Amino acid sequence: MIDKNKIDVLSQISKQMKKANALQAKLAAKSPIANDDLQMQKNYENERKFWNEGGAVMSDICEELVSWKGGNVRTRIYYPTNADTFNALFFMHGGGWVVGSIDTHDKIMRNLAAFSGFAVVGIDYSLSPKAKFPQQILECEAVIKHYIKNAKRFKISNNFVAYGGDSAGANLAIATFLHQRDSKKAYKFVKAMILYYGIYGLKDSVSRTLYGNEVDYLRQQDIKYYYDMYLQNKDDENSPFVNIFNSDLSGEIPPCFIASSEFDPLLDDSVALYKILAQNDKSHRHKMYKKTMHAFLHYSKVMSVAKTALKDSAKFLNDVLNKNN
Repeated sequence: MIDKNKIDVLSQISKQMKKANALQAKLAAKSPIANDDLQMQKNYENERKFWNEGGAVMSDICEELVSWKGGNVRTRIYYPTNADTFNALFFMHGGGWVVGSIDTHDKIMRNLAAFSGFAVVGIDYSLSPKAKFPQQILECEAVIKHYIKNAKRFKISNNFVAYGGDSAGANLAIATFLHQRDSKKAYKFVKAMILYYGIYGLKDSVSRTLYGNEVDYLRQQDIKYYYDMYLQNKDDENSPFVNIFNSDLSGEIPPCFIASSEFDPLLDDSVALYKILAQNDKSHRHKMYKKTMHAFLHYSKVMSVAKTALKDSAKFLNDVLNKNN
């Protein structure tokens, strides 16, 4: 691909998006050169500390270790108020399956809890390349099972549970649901999903051809790197729990709020997913946020649209909840 054929995204994004990019570039410039995956993960953690300052204040935040195959998966549950019982949103963070944690996405989850009134459970699944597909999905299942089994202790209701995630986390959110469904595991308690600018399996698309640069790290070679780190072998790329479009999406999918960015190489992944789902069920919704780039949810410190997107998805959750009652 010739990069000169790409759209000049950086001249068309909003002023707030430009400001966020400039601030992030300054943070990245202070980070050590990442010659390995561990340093890249450390850099990402450190750079996100600035973006996680401020935001909603919780009534309580608790951490819980969930055992899985001789190890533990760290989780964190956010309670927005001191209510006796909450509906629950299980959130899978993004980062290409390679970086990110419940710390890097702390503010996003706090804001989601505050805007929705749900208790938000962040899942700190194992990162690639140390952990390979499908370990991350199996860890997410183990966490969800643990919380559902101990719902009373965690003050959550089994009647309405939602899954959510951003980028690779959106892939994990819907993949976890599909894996539960197809493995004949419990999944009926999942009533909604909120999926932010996810990677769902398109091999090529208009948006991937036009967009992707050194700022968003979603050039073709970057996407290939993430898949190489995540998957055990090339065949895994065709798994219905990696390439979501190879899964049966014709039914039993709970209402989804699909959020996308206008200048995101992954835009068409969201568009395709929405069109497939909507032809069978009109309860799904897609909203594209104009003049934004991938990962804009992190930048609510300077981008009002980040809060808008979180509020839109929170409203969607409560609209679905009200229809279920």
